[in-house]
Amino acid sequence: MSVELLTKFLTVLFGYAMPALECFKAVEQRTGRTDQLRFWCQYWIILVILVIFDEIAGALISRIPMYYEVKLAFLVYLWYPQTRGSDIVYENFVRPLVMQYEPNIEERLRYLRANAGDLIVFYLKNFTDRGYELFLRVLDFARSQASSGSRTRRFFSFRGDRAERPSFVDDDYVHGSDRRSAARQRRPRGADY
Repeated sequence: MSVELLTKFLTVLFGYAMPALECFKAVEQRTGRTDQLRFWCQYWIILVILVIFDEIAGALISRIPMYYEVKLAFLVYLWYPQTRGSDIVYENFVRPLVMQYEPNIEERLRYLRANAGDLIVFYLKNFTDRGYELFLRVLDFARSQASSGSRTRRFFSFRGDRAERPSFVDDDYVHGSDRRSAARQRRPRGADY
């Protein structure tokens, strides 16, 4: 098992599965312990920011040595009971940053919600138009390759032009019009099959 695969497995286990179970338990306690819910909400907010960063900078991340090991250690730091890193990271970095841009983010999200249908229709229409155009280009390319006089076109021709088709029977051995007699003449003498 490679180190990278093991690290990814441990990241899923300790970064996603275990915190999800702890969050579930905090939600289901229903004893009014909002501090646990707040802690796990902070954890998931930080995790989502980290996942977004991973997706955006994916090509660059793969070149950073031991990135996944550092990410695993950071995720454990976030939820580990003695460190409770989620509180520190959220209060010192995430909260001030989001509070600064929250009105702008809210405005853009409202715009996206209001125009989501129009955006989807626009992208679907654009995708189908470009897909149709690409399909026509592929067909045109295939047609141009077939009409360039390649041996493949001549071999798979359905026009019935015998002169264009390659001959697999040597004309030197054919004395009659029957192909079976030509095949018999090619057999070595003395071989009775």
